[in-house]
Amino acid sequence: MIVAVVFLLIGFVLGQKRIEVIRNGLVPHINVSNQLPPKDQNVDFSLFWRVFDELPKNYIDKTAINSQKMLYGAISGMVRSLGDPYTAFLDPKQNQAIQSEISGSYEGIGIQIGFNKDKKLTVIAPLRGTPAEREGILAGDLILQIDGKDASDLTLPEAVDLIRGSAGTKVKLLLSRKNVDKPLEKEVARATIDVKTVEVEFRQGKKGEIGIIRVSRFGEKTDSEWDGAVSQVLAKGVRGVIVDMRNNPGGLLSSGVHLSADFIKGTVVKQQFGDGSVKNLLTDHDGRLLQIRLVVLVNGGSASASEIFAGAIQDARRAQIVGEKTFGKGTVQDVIDLEQGAALHVTVAKWLTPRGNSIQDVGITPDIAVELTLADRDSNKDPQLEKALQLLD
Repeated sequence: MIVAVVFLLIGFVLGQKRIEVIRNGLVPHINVSNQLPPKDQNVDFSLFWRVFDELPKNYIDKTAINSQKMLYGAISGMVRSLGDPYTAFLDPKQNQAIQSEISGSYEGIGIQIGFNKDKKLTVIAPLRGTPAEREGILAGDLILQIDGKDASDLTLPEAVDLIRGSAGTKVKLLLSRKNVDKPLEKEVARATIDVKTVEVEFRQGKKGEIGIIRVSRFGEKTDSEWDGAVSQVLAKGVRGVIVDMRNNPGGLLSSGVHLSADFIKGTVVKQQFGDGSVKNLLTDHDGRLLQIRLVVLVNGGSASASEIFAGAIQDARRAQIVGEKTFGKGTVQDVIDLEQGAALHVTVAKWLTPRGNSIQDVGITPDIAVELTLADRDSNKDPQLEKALQLLD
């Protein structure tokens, strides 16, 4: 019994592993402790720990050995093995960058990036009034290189990390664009991006005023900015409203629900989980614009929460959707906060429109298709907006 207890204690000590680097001369030695075995997993980790031990002893550049980076790299590789570009591990720096973007202020060039159905790194949308938009970067552009680095195998956090940087510095992007033979090189100066997410203007039509509400993304300030825009619309007594979701890459789901609630009642979107169960997300307040005539504008840069908004409006037959087919980002990521400021984004469900239609890799097809061409952009024409105004006038 004594022998059994001794071996039990030895096994317990060996099982509790914590990573610690001890630099003995030029060769760093890594101690590992405080490792808890995964629940219900029959995995032999001896190979992992062997590599973790051999690498610092044998690698030529001893100054490059950083146990924390090795650990983050190992975790990132484990997450990437799932093959889902939206399930990702974010180290503390990457997580802070994502949080700053949601808050609405950060340093970068002003593009939202993601992956298309072929899992290629893609510009979902350039944000209005940012360096990316001024340099002519368009929704749907494929990102081939970032400062000369091949982008084909980058995770989303890694790509964001390379594109972001201090205001005043520059980043070179090599892009591939549909119907353009040669890759495009864009050198873009980074700036402080402080984007107002909701803007409203009014146009005088033949039969009355029309309100145009542009929503550039769904961030922390969107709900309050939207409420202010709705108050202006109500005060004007407009004939109709155009909600412009073009080049809106999404953001907070709660804001998508909040905006939808002003136009419809009931289910905004459904979440379908891996076990087949479905959860309905309902409007969160009584709508203030339920009776006002409405048109929604979308394009290939409309993604995620903006697709949820358009899908809810379309399924309720509340208004006509005008423009081009949306991006098709229809998966739900849960954010798990980890130690030391890191985070894990895990795909936990798929978005379905209220009528049960999937958004992922499908998008929302507009009721009235209107293309905005490069020639239109060059001549400052907007046939999509003009069509929406005609429908309400």
